[in-house]
Amino acid sequence: MSRATNSKYLRELRAKVIPQGQGSVTPYYVDTAKGSLIYDVEGHEFIDFSGGIGVMNVGHSHPKVVEAIKDQAEKFTHTCFMVVPYPQVVELAEKLCNLTPGTFPKKALFINSGAEAVENAIKIARYYTKRTAVIAFENGFHGRTFLTMSLTSKVKPYKLGFGPFAPEVYRMPYAYCYRCPLGLSYPSCDVACADYLQEFFITHVAAESTAALIVEPITGEGGFITPPPEYFPKLSKICQEKGIVFIGDEIQSGMGRTGKMFALEHWNVEADLTIVAKSLAAGMPLSAVVGKMEMMDSPHVGGLGGTYGGNPVCCRAALAVLDIFEEEDLLKKAQLLGEKVRKRFDTWQQQFELIGEVRGLGPMLALELVKDRETKEPATDEAKELVEFSHKRGLILLACGNFGNVIRTLMPLVIEDEQLERGLAIMEEGLTALSK
Repeated sequence: MSRATNSKYLRELRAKVIPQGQGSVTPYYVDTAKGSLIYDVEGHEFIDFSGGIGVMNVGHSHPKVVEAIKDQAEKFTHTCFMVVPYPQVVELAEKLCNLTPGTFPKKALFINSGAEAVENAIKIARYYTKRTAVIAFENGFHGRTFLTMSLTSKVKPYKLGFGPFAPEVYRMPYAYCYRCPLGLSYPSCDVACADYLQEFFITHVAAESTAALIVEPITGEGGFITPPPEYFPKLSKICQEKGIVFIGDEIQSGMGRTGKMFALEHWNVEADLTIVAKSLAAGMPLSAVVGKMEMMDSPHVGGLGGTYGGNPVCCRAALAVLDIFEEEDLLKKAQLLGEKVRKRFDTWQQQFELIGEVRGLGPMLALELVKDRETKEPATDEAKELVEFSHKRGLILLACGNFGNVIRTLMPLVIEDEQLERGLAIMEEGLTALSK
């Protein structure tokens, strides 16, 4: 066995050359991946329910994406759009402006990562409003850079020891109905957590000082928390009345993950600025801010940009992704996938006391595990055991949530029925073992 195909050797080498701060969920090293399957360097097969943390909605190594990447790489890989522009950026911008919610004229800015897109959205909102404050939410995750780490809620491991943080970031409770921060119950609460924004302007930061409110429609790392139908319409209306830019962080929830191209469509809400990344380019580093023309055009020439932003190879990959969604009717597939997984999860909730809540939209679904349904004590250890159990049996699974007790599904939308059933069977086997 060569060194490159020896997992033990690679783990030992990694310990010598990679910092411990950059951890990995599994000890396996990938050799190839196709569709919803991953093969490690020793030939073991894994069903992928993680999708590279929501990046592989069209599946690993989709032939159309691979072809687009190869074709573009043979022509040119970089000139810097700010120096010598190229058509791929303009073509992709047109498509995204047409796809994102909102009947208003839009423009799109391309950068490299989700965090970089978040930072640029905040820059644009501040420039446009001439205000400085930003409101984010508990359970939210927006990245690991200085500003996005400041916007992120969970302290450990994301923020511990890295402060002080960026100023003028204010955090309010999220619509976590299962663990209501206001101690109320839906629907009798009348979604008071949204109305609380009015009080927040009195007790935390003035509306006149607030440039933007940034929110994940369904929280990613925060536990796939899914607000009730009235929540976002209320928040959006307040932002409109106060002149605050409403930013939808669709990095994980976008690109078909919920059965619609963008999650906020489920609430019939149009964000002023929409942030996309992850599955936009099927694993290639590309992100975008898409929003109202007057906001996007407000910064001066040279105020936005970056050396690699809108890389031509990445843009070709993204154009292929959008073609796949249309040609393969991927949104319909996502809806059917979500129905299958939800049905199984609902059955499990009746079967296993360990499952406190099933939540999410489309195939962006999660199980919150609890030790006791009355006290709702988080079953953190059990969630970790289920993840490890699954890994050992060939299923890549991820946990999330502030307590690490939420199991989430981010399998590629193109997953085959047989692969889906095998993966769900492993999860059920693990839940059964934990419930004995």
